[in-house]
Amino acid sequence: MEINALTPAERRVWRAFATGATVDFRVAGEENGPRPRLRAAVLRALLLGGPRETGEIAALKVVGAHITGLLDLRQADVDCVFRLVHCRFDEAPRLVGAQLAHLSLRDSELPGLDASHVRVDGGLRLTGCRIGGPVRLSRAQISGALYLDGAEVTAPDPAQPALQFNQVSIDNDLCARGLRLQGLIRLDGASVTGSIDLEDAELSNPGAQVLTAESLDVGANLLARRLRADGRIDLRGARVPGRVDLLRTTLSNPGGTALRASSCVIGELWLREGAPIKGRLNLRRAEVGQLQLQPEMLPDQVRLLDLTYTFLTPHEPAERRLPMLERDDGAFDPHAYEQLTAAYRRIGDDRAARVVQLAKQRRHRRTLPWYGRAWGRLQDAAVGYGFRPLRAAGWLLSLLVVGSIAYAGHHPPPLKEGEAPDFNPVFYTLDLLLPVISFGQESAYAPVGHYQWLAYVLIVTGWILATTVVAGVTRTVSRQ
Repeated sequence: MEINALTPAERRVWRAFATGATVDFRVAGEENGPRPRLRAAVLRALLLGGPRETGEIAALKVVGAHITGLLDLRQADVDCVFRLVHCRFDEAPRLVGAQLAHLSLRDSELPGLDASHVRVDGGLRLTGCRIGGPVRLSRAQISGALYLDGAEVTAPDPAQPALQFNQVSIDNDLCARGLRLQGLIRLDGASVTGSIDLEDAELSNPGAQVLTAESLDVGANLLARRLRADGRIDLRGARVPGRVDLLRTTLSNPGGTALRASSCVIGELWLREGAPIKGRLNLRRAEVGQLQLQPEMLPDQVRLLDLTYTFLTPHEPAERRLPMLERDDGAFDPHAYEQLTAAYRRIGDDRAARVVQLAKQRRHRRTLPWYGRAWGRLQDAAVGYGFRPLRAAGWLLSLLVVGSIAYAGHHPPPLKEGEAPDFNPVFYTLDLLLPVISFGQESAYAPVGHYQWLAYVLIVTGWILATTVVAGVTRTVSRQ
């Protein structure tokens, strides 16, 4: 391209390219004035074959320009730094399949960006950009970090993702603090060696998916403190060895799933100090090392089938944790109760563990036929399924008092006169109640009338209490 065919602004950029100098069109009071126009074809010519000087590092560094036409670098190999900061683009740049050394479009206005399959040896910076169309980075390979801090992205077509990052590979962090997005972020199959930072971001796609990251692989953490998301977040199958930090978040998708983290492998999942989740929480088949879950954040529907975790914090009484097991709209899941029991036992709270086990037996009772439910209610009332052993002692003591008073006022006649031991109403009642131990009273005396029926009641009640105690003790021993 002949330099004589260039505008004055383009000539400044052309001359500065060889030495890598920055051309800032905003200086000397020009910040609020009209931006000089740079043709995209001129910038393309510079990047692919611009002038070079020995001993200098060529670079395209422009601030505050208006880029006209289409910047088309498809399949291009650009070995110099490429920065167009505070610029306005008439058309979405096309970088499909390009290989770039470094790209920064910081604080620029774009109608979109098409950079699928791009390779960037350094970082890709879209910090503070205002983008009015989709950003496509599918299968991109970025050796540095991807920056979207403070960016505003709006997808005019709800059917198309606003940020299409599926199967992107980032060797550093994905930084998107304060991101403002209208539409969908797609991160399916993406790989981020460092962390993903969505703190203070606002994501909105009401009634639809706002973030989908199935099979996402993160090397460190997924940080999303104070995130506000209106729409469904789907992390199914994601792997995050560090923490998924959702402190003080606002998650909303009424009538649908607000957060799905099923089949995930997560080091720590933090769900605390935020507003109650509006919509379902799905943690089925997830594996979590430490689950920090505040009961106040839980929605009305929680799916926990086959969820496993090692530690559950903060420490809460069992009565505050049990409602989340009742909110699963699926079938009875004994595994969920066992997980909660194990979490309490790890911290030495045996009382809470017993409360959870008792709740498990009561929930299981609802699934039984009528005779099973009847027997279960009897065990519950008698000894609390073995987790309330003092109840059996209370029942026995009460019956002992009743029987002793009754037979103290009316001694039953002996079976053989002169051979029976002296009658003792307390030990006679114990003989009736305890099916194994014998004090020689029951076999020596024969009550009649109403007292005979009382004896029958004491014998049957004693057998029932003994059976339920044995069942409860057996269950407790086998569990331990």
